[in-house]
Amino acid sequence: MLLVVTYSRAARTTLRNACRTHEEATIRQLGRAALFAETEFGAFLALRLWEKHGDDVQIEHTAPFNEFEAVPERVRAAAEAYESREQPSTPYTRFASGTDHPSPASMRDREL
Repeated sequence: MLLVVTYSRAARTTLRNACRTHEEATIRQLGRAALFAETEFGAFLALRLWEKHGDDVQIEHTAPFNEFEAVPERVRAAAEAYESREQPSTPYTRFASGTDHPSPASMRDREL
């Protein structure tokens, strides 16, 4: 997919118009950003915005996030356990303390 992020009002207007006009190439519109299909036409729309608005438009090539490939089991298990906790107001740091779940500090330092 192609992620297009806009940084000016004019670029957002053009992006909104492109998404409305070309729904078949728009996977999702997110206000100041949109995901275009990974097709030549999706690339055309993204590049057209960039040609018109220059640095007010950022284009990124993205891939769907597969948590089973990208994320270690211990992190997935911690997220699942944390969301199933008895007290919703318990911060994760306190929740993970004294358990096998990774600490926030250790996760911040590790790339996927």
